[in-house]
Amino acid sequence: MAFAGIPKAMDNSIQTYTRIFRNSAYMVGYSDIKGNPLWVVYKLTPPSENAPRLKRPENFNADWRNFGFIDSNDYTNSGYDRGHMAPNHAISLLYGKQAQIETFLMTNITPQKPSLNQKLWQRLEEIELESFTSKFKEVWVYTGSLFDEKITHLKSSRFVEIPDAFYKIYAGIEENGTIKVLAVIVPQNAKTNDRIEKYIVSIDEVERRSGFDFLHQLEDSLEIILEKEINLAPWF
Repeated sequence: MAFAGIPKAMDNSIQTYTRIFRNSAYMVGYSDIKGNPLWVVYKLTPPSENAPRLKRPENFNADWRNFGFIDSNDYTNSGYDRGHMAPNHAISLLYGKQAQIETFLMTNITPQKPSLNQKLWQRLEEIELESFTSKFKEVWVYTGSLFDEKITHLKSSRFVEIPDAFYKIYAGIEENGTIKVLAVIVPQNAKTNDRIEKYIVSIDEVERRSGFDFLHQLEDSLEIILEKEINLAPWF
């Protein structure tokens, strides 16, 4: 359920300590310290024209695997949206109802400003499903929250830390097996009409900010090339 290896913490810091939760269509590296998913991985393929459009679930659910430590009420009146990392819409189209319900587990949720969650981040989720999958046989997505040194929690919960930014790493696999990559880091205060291209970075930069090593099961020579390059041509 991961491409080129599960993300690996580059040190033994408590800041990157995660417990791994496997779901029907995605996997989570969850931080009990921060009350956030530090990484989530899922695979996208071109959706079928006949795929059913499932109704959005009404409720977010506590995850028994973290003992229900965080529930939906922690976000109530916080000023932040319950932001999905594994996206509801794409997962429902590709993997069905049970997988969709699992995207509403609180271990898949992170605080996002409404202006980000409902605008630019949603637009990015639409692009990856509708555009990126049309260019590749399959697209693997790593996504998660990023934190600066200053620690701020939701005013409604001292257990949920507010991320400063969010990342996505895309690995597009072509029919001949060639791998193309793209990475973005989007800050909480991103403007709603910003172009996605404004936030393109290298995978090396995501690794530096997150403390995780991605794609580490690739041959070292290929990993080095892919992680330092910024090439928009295959994607846009």
